[in-house]
Amino acid sequence: MIEHHDLRHEFPEHADRIHELKMTDEQFRALFDQYHALDREVRRIELDIQPTGDEYLEERKRERVRLKDALYSMLEAR
Repeated sequence: MIEHHDLRHEFPEHADRIHELKMTDEQFRALFDQYHALDREVRRIELDIQPTGDEYLEERKRERVRLKDALYSMLEAR
């Protein structure tokens, strides 16, 4: 089973803050959009809809984690 990695699923306790930052912070919104585009790409690879090599998939997963960490830092900043 393929896991969901959308931010609301990853950080349900920050759902309101995610919405707020998407509406008010351009940098957050840009990273949010990049994260979700990358997450869709990873899911397509994992479902064999978009076949590619293992190294490329692992690279994309590392980038997804990097973006998630940056977004989480923004969510925690008050």
